[in-house]
Amino acid sequence: MNWSSSPPLILDFDGSVRKLSDDETRIDLKSRQEEIRFGCSWSAFKRFEQESPLPPDPGCLFLGSGDYHHLSLMPIKKLAASQGPLEVVVCDNHPDNMRYPFGVHCGSWVSRATALPGVGHVHVIGITSSDVAWPHAWENYWLPLISGRLTYWCVGQKAAWLNLLRRGQSCRSFETADELMDSFCVEAGRFRRVYLSIDKDVFGPETVKTNWDQGVWDKRHLEALIMALSGRLAGADVTGEVSAYEYRGWFKRFLIRLDGLEMPDPRKLEIWQAEQRKINLEILALLKKAGH
Repeated sequence: MNWSSSPPLILDFDGSVRKLSDDETRIDLKSRQEEIRFGCSWSAFKRFEQESPLPPDPGCLFLGSGDYHHLSLMPIKKLAASQGPLEVVVCDNHPDNMRYPFGVHCGSWVSRATALPGVGHVHVIGITSSDVAWPHAWENYWLPLISGRLTYWCVGQKAAWLNLLRRGQSCRSFETADELMDSFCVEAGRFRRVYLSIDKDVFGPETVKTNWDQGVWDKRHLEALIMALSGRLAGADVTGEVSAYEYRGWFKRFLIRLDGLEMPDPRKLEIWQAEQRKINLEILALLKKAGH
């Protein structure tokens, strides 16, 4: 069976992913939310990976909130080992390549993805976050950029500090999302096998609401991307659902305050999750069309 025809697999940490199909597979992981959400030690991540192995053909994987984006490492690792060399395309408003000395978290995982055997290159596309700008240059992991294994594709942001490292080509900057997508679709023409990771904070808030600060894409940008990758997709995951969680531990409570994470108004949560479901169904339809 083609991977895109497999039922969606939902790693249900936070109850945020509404029902997508009658044949979906949903794994209840709410008891692991405190441990895994936002970030965890590397030993905890590897333990979770061993205890919660993915099936050989997980189909499209739904991870819940963008707080779980680091779990994209699991399917990428599996597919890179079996189908590499693999290009990884990450749609995200943030680089997810920021320094995190306590293990791995949703904003640091890309650096580890670039080091996986079988991963040829990682492209993070749709960035409008100031995480790549001068004041935050030291917070980015430099090695993946210097080694040429990672490229930032930005709208309205420039990582000019990369010029000092003689790696200015590791950041491609555009004035509009349309210009970015036109250029990236040309670049994607050379890819052979691709893993696609979609964090919906890449969309503008008028398209769908997420917990994190958001980018400027609308649905047509994602559609253009998926169609450009048609026939070469090895797998995909989706994050960026809206959910609220109160951490029991003080450390994560402290970290999310530093990151300015927005907790949704409970009165709006129901509406926003319903809107998220509509987007998820549209993404599934696009992936099914492009995956064959």
